[in-house]
Amino acid sequence: MKRLALLCAALWLGFTSIANARTDIHSERSLYRNIVVYEEDGLRCMIFNKRSRSNARQTCMKLSAPDELVFNFTKMMMASLYLDPNPKDILIVGLGGGTLAQTLLKILPEARIDAVEVDRAVINVADKFFDVRPGERLAIHEADGRTFVKRQIGKKTYDLVMLDAFDEDYIPEHMLTRDFLAELKQVMKPNAVLAANTFTTSELYDHESVTYAAAFGEFYNLKTNNRIILTRLAGRPPMNEIEKNAAKFEAAFKPLGVGKDWLLPMFSTQIDWKRDARILTDQYSPSNLLNSRSR
Repeated sequence: MKRLALLCAALWLGFTSIANARTDIHSERSLYRNIVVYEEDGLRCMIFNKRSRSNARQTCMKLSAPDELVFNFTKMMMASLYLDPNPKDILIVGLGGGTLAQTLLKILPEARIDAVEVDRAVINVADKFFDVRPGERLAIHEADGRTFVKRQIGKKTYDLVMLDAFDEDYIPEHMLTRDFLAELKQVMKPNAVLAANTFTTSELYDHESVTYAAAFGEFYNLKTNNRIILTRLAGRPPMNEIEKNAAKFEAAFKPLGVGKDWLLPMFSTQIDWKRDARILTDQYSPSNLLNSRSR
């Protein structure tokens, strides 16, 4: 009887491991990267995998609850609505699987979104595997994020800008500089909000921090594994205003798996970086920093 129980347990564990095993459902080599879409543990995910050096997940969707946000950083990006609860024109730089765009369209019925993605293959994967496609309120632009911003100067401005452009390693260096942020400010309305997704463990953390401070002044720092920089062009709003706006989104955020009790304690104004770090510019870029350290 004991042997039978052990055998059944072993079979159950075997079936479980098979059921939870990763299944690749799509892979391709684009102009910029290897793209893999796989399913595992009830999730459908996209990864960028260049020369097998990285398996960082760019997007994941819970198959049984597609509206629920899987990653902490996407939940943290939603905190941008605490700074402006009713943005009408939104710019998202970096499409991925379209999680941010899809979520904002559902929460903000009057919003119009420009999503910018440099890689046509990523746009196609978002359409085929994550149900993200252009519509009346969503325009998807195949373009480099910085080039798109430059072309919008003098033509269009936004209430909310979200920066979420990553390759397999990190943020493209030309979208980390003060020069880029100066261009970005020119397509932001006077009271526009900025939300930028970065890493807490990046070697560029100090440099990024002083660069954003030089461009935008004070900002809120929200941190888990990722760091979200949140600010408003007209000045960082006080916490009492943020708390008031947060209460408006509790019902809408519940299906996403996030709420103010988790988000509000993250709003930090602590300066945890070296104030004398060098500002990133087009002449002094992340690649220069990393190359100098390797010599």
